[in-house]
Amino acid sequence: MRITDMITRKRDGQALTDKEIRNFIDGYTSGTIPDYQMSALLMAIYFRGMTEAETAVLTDCMAHSGEMLDLSRFGDLSADKHSTGGVGDKTTFIVAPLAACLGCKTAKMSGRGLGHTGGTIDKLESIPGYRTSLGGAEFLSQVERIGVSVIGANADLAPADKKLYALRDVTGTVESVPLIASSIMSKKLAAGAKNIVLDVTVGSGAFMKTKENAEILARAMVDIGTRCGRRVTAVLTDMDQPLGRCIGNALEIEEVIAFLRGDDRGLDDLREVSLTLAAHMASLARGIPADAAYKEAETAWKSGRAYETFLAFITAQGGDADWIINPGARKKAPYETVAVAEHTGYLSHMNAEEVGITAMMLGAGRQKTDDKIDPLAGIRLLKKAGDTVSKGDPVAVLYTSDKALLPAAERRFSAALEYAAEKPAERAHILGEIAGDLQEK
Repeated sequence: MRITDMITRKRDGQALTDKEIRNFIDGYTSGTIPDYQMSALLMAIYFRGMTEAETAVLTDCMAHSGEMLDLSRFGDLSADKHSTGGVGDKTTFIVAPLAACLGCKTAKMSGRGLGHTGGTIDKLESIPGYRTSLGGAEFLSQVERIGVSVIGANADLAPADKKLYALRDVTGTVESVPLIASSIMSKKLAAGAKNIVLDVTVGSGAFMKTKENAEILARAMVDIGTRCGRRVTAVLTDMDQPLGRCIGNALEIEEVIAFLRGDDRGLDDLREVSLTLAAHMASLARGIPADAAYKEAETAWKSGRAYETFLAFITAQGGDADWIINPGARKKAPYETVAVAEHTGYLSHMNAEEVGITAMMLGAGRQKTDDKIDPLAGIRLLKKAGDTVSKGDPVAVLYTSDKALLPAAERRFSAALEYAAEKPAERAHILGEIAGDLQEK
């Protein structure tokens, strides 16, 4: 069937056949379908949507458009975790070692940050010597030996998604649930894990601002994974303020190290989210109840086993052990300023997206893909929503290597804060869970 016929049928609200979907993905990836026709089809999908079956086929085609990582050597124990993004989201560095302690094998490929959300690879590159690129044999050997390895995403992984996303970005078709879900899940399927836990963030710092929209996306992704033969659980987590106390590459890694060493002061959110995600990975991989896996994860953290696993995986990839072990070995940003409370009462809200943009302004993130990251830049939060403050109290410390960036960043940060006379209602850290129902063959 001609691409024009597919565009017309989808425009009129009809479902495309499996063969038609495979033909337009193959054609666009190979270059035989031009941008203008694919743009029309994407817009038709944006307005008319796709059935669950269509979305699953689309995802599978995108996943198979390039290399498919073979994790069969790990059997049912291969597990991956994906977050839909946020501010201060450093859970990968806690969850993956915890999951390894619980018997999972995590061969993880991650990306860089753009905009107000941080990138896993940028954060790892703030550790001196850490290698984000490994050969396939070394990558899988480390996972077999230690239980975890994290590298940069392979360019050959789901190339159709990369090409489609670039087109969606300039045609106003990004905000389509079938297209978002297929984009995320195509990379997860190509990465090969049998078990996938999705951290679907909700709130001012997340892509999905409301729980209702987050649930729609989560259900779509769980359905895709289940239809494609994977065990999947989605966990809805709060991102209405930054996760943890630090935002910025080296700062977040330092917070992870302190946490894994047992210091969780002021980190209730980071602790609960990380332990929950690790527990679900182990629950899927080992077929045990999530609450039992949570207790195992808590024990692995409190005993120091997760820290030892973190140290082993970082140093195996060239990371400087002294930088991890010795706080005195870590460089600090040359310039800093303290943001203070503008009112007395309670800090009632901290807009996570605006805080993330502030960190980006300081050099911790990118506005354009070719922007250079300042690994030392970022923000350390001294207060969070729900805390009492008096006018003039320190609320956060802003760090940068460029002193000229501080005044505008401080103004942006202060504008992200709201105050109230009464204490705001507490938001739960875990907002819901959605599990797939894979029928084993």
